[in-house]
Amino acid sequence: MNIVLTGSVAFDYLMKFPGYFRDHILPDRLDCISLSFLVDEMTRWRGGVAPNIAYTLALLGEKPRVMATVGEDFEEYRAWLESNGIDTAATRVIPGVFTASYFANTDKANNQICSFYPGAMAYAAQLSFYDFPGEHPDLVVISPNDPGAMNQYVAECQTLGIPYLYDPSQQIVRLDANTVRSGIEGALGVVVNDYECGLIEKMTGMYPQDISKFTRFIVVTRGEKGAVVFTKGEEYHIPIVPPSSIADPTGVGDAFRGGFLAGYSRGWDWQTCGRMGVLAATYCLEEHGPQGHHYTSAEFVARFRQNFDDQGQLNALIKG
Repeated sequence: MNIVLTGSVAFDYLMKFPGYFRDHILPDRLDCISLSFLVDEMTRWRGGVAPNIAYTLALLGEKPRVMATVGEDFEEYRAWLESNGIDTAATRVIPGVFTASYFANTDKANNQICSFYPGAMAYAAQLSFYDFPGEHPDLVVISPNDPGAMNQYVAECQTLGIPYLYDPSQQIVRLDANTVRSGIEGALGVVVNDYECGLIEKMTGMYPQDISKFTRFIVVTRGEKGAVVFTKGEEYHIPIVPPSSIADPTGVGDAFRGGFLAGYSRGWDWQTCGRMGVLAATYCLEEHGPQGHHYTSAEFVARFRQNFDDQGQLNALIKG
């Protein structure tokens, strides 16, 4: 399947706080909060939602393309993506600007406090599917990006008849109710986490069952509780694959999306797609950084079968 990923491309600065954020938050002083956390370590990783999803898709045999705007510091990152089977021809460098940066501080309970500097991402609306080289994609993923660009891509996909997965995620708070509703109602599918699902409910009054009336599916990821796939009249509850260890939660949701889409691109059933998603998420959780995990197709299938019965369906991954 010809899948194009839109969304942020960023360098992730990941920090570890050796305590619990909750111990330092005063509920009666939230109107004047002032906190600084001294961290034990900081690492810099390649990140951003679009390439994170693309990375897992490529591990599972897809040939995804990334359409995004990046800074002059992107060339080493580009080489990394291309070496891992990700097409970056539709990714444009903005002169005189740095690539976006994501700053995440994680505490001992794996809670995170994050900040995001858009950098070159602010120019994403300069890209358009009207100018996209070659054939129209079979599927576009519209994930967190410059809000104006996200709205533009929704409108373009609807006008051009390109199926899209709506993944507003962290940018829901920057969008209004009508914009979110429009993005949902024209989408092939929607993917959000449990908290983001609650935000959509609050903004639009739409629950997953309501959303599934407009879309082919909606996936709600629920952390340690796994995920739920809602389709028209059906719900599929997907349990997690227990991690052997927990290194870093950053990018776990993106890995889930990559695993899910790898199954969807092959036309597999919803439970298999969801199970591929939770396994891909576990692999990411066990390593540092959103693109720190790696496995062969055979390793992925073997571990899948330790947890689920695919009745031989995943042999297609090994055969390529």
